Amino acid sequence: MAFPIRKILFGAVVVAGIGVVGWQISRPEYVPVDIATVTHAPLEVTVNADGMTRIKDVYEVSAPVSGQVLRSPVRIGDQVERGETVVARIEPGEPAFLDERARAQAAAALGQAQAALVLSEANLRAAEADMNNAQRQFDRIFSLHERGTASDSQLEQAEVALDLAAAQFDSALANRSMRESEVTAAEAVLIEPGAANSSGDESGDCCITLTAPVSGQVLSITNESARMVAAGAPLLSIGPQNDLEITVNLLSTDAVRIAPGARAYVERWGGERALEAQVRKIEPAAFTKVSALGIEEQRVKVLLDFVTPAEERPALGHNFRVYLRIVEWRGEDVLRLPISALFRDGGDWAVFVVEDETARLTPVEIGRRNTEFAEVLGGIAEGARVITHPSDRVDDGVLVVNRESLE
Repeated sequence: MAFPIRKILFGAVVVAGIGVVGWQISRPEYVPVDIATVTHAPLEVTVNADGMTRIKDVYEVSAPVSGQVLRSPVRIGDQVERGETVVARIEPGEPAFLDERARAQAAAALGQAQAALVLSEANLRAAEADMNNAQRQFDRIFSLHERGTASDSQLEQAEVALDLAAAQFDSALANRSMRESEVTAAEAVLIEPGAANSSGDESGDCCITLTAPVSGQVLSITNESARMVAAGAPLLSIGPQNDLEITVNLLSTDAVRIAPGARAYVERWGGERALEAQVRKIEPAAFTKVSALGIEEQRVKVLLDFVTPAEERPALGHNFRVYLRIVEWRGEDVLRLPISALFRDGGDWAVFVVEDETARLTPVEIGRRNTEFAEVLGGIAEGARVITHPSDRVDDGVLVVNRESLE
């Protein structure tokens, strides 16, 4: 009897196993998916771009004259006060070296000037002697005229001769002064570099001292070391650190979609939360910029002011990089769905709507959208459950299950 019972039990197990395998094979397959709900919520459409902070009014200090600028008395980041803090000192430059030919020419010019000076002194002595002689003649004729033995014409001739002699003396005196200046000029050409420093004159009266044109911080210094500079050469820049703005170069097709006063979010600046800014100005002219891919683009410069107080962004400074999201449009109560649920079905937008655990291909009409959500204008209603990031396994009529319920 034991043998038939074992056969019956074995047969029952085999039949049960075949039934389980058949049930597993015939059971409908569910595709795990991510599901989101279509709801009403605020929606913002933004223009995104990288920007740069900068101080609105940066003062560039340049050399007013050519000369040698001394080592910078200030450093980058130093606080300066308008009209008080010395930011640069300029002194006359050293004379240039003379080659052999130039030195010989300068020495010859000096000898010529010295000889002319000697000649002018001789002429001055001759003119002085003529003037003294004319003075004596005038005195004698004047005395005779007083006694009535000299005529009026003789007195007039003596007076004219005295005037001519005095004029010649003044001319000779001026000529000597001119020749002395020529000697000094010729000697100056022969001055060697370093001769002025070896003279021991350290009064500093010949130097120019530049003070800060505005109160603020030193932003940059062209060169901290002493050097020769030409007139107009930049020395350093100064600006008030708390007077920041943002500049961003937008594509012209993006710039036409925003307006002055538009709200903006400043992100990726290094702080924990986003800052707020507002568009102040959109420049009327675009410029051409070549992108990293070698494509010519028309860009427009847009300027923004910070709305967030400076106390909440103390570390932000001049020429810091930031990321901007400028609000082009905002809706307070918009029917929206995740942008990841959308795909193209032919030439139209479509989504997979979950109905009774089944994916249904549904065409939708889309309005404005950003990087996360899109505005729904038609095709589905609020509360509809849509599949986000649908895979190739999802199709119309496929059974689906929410991935979150499997965890």
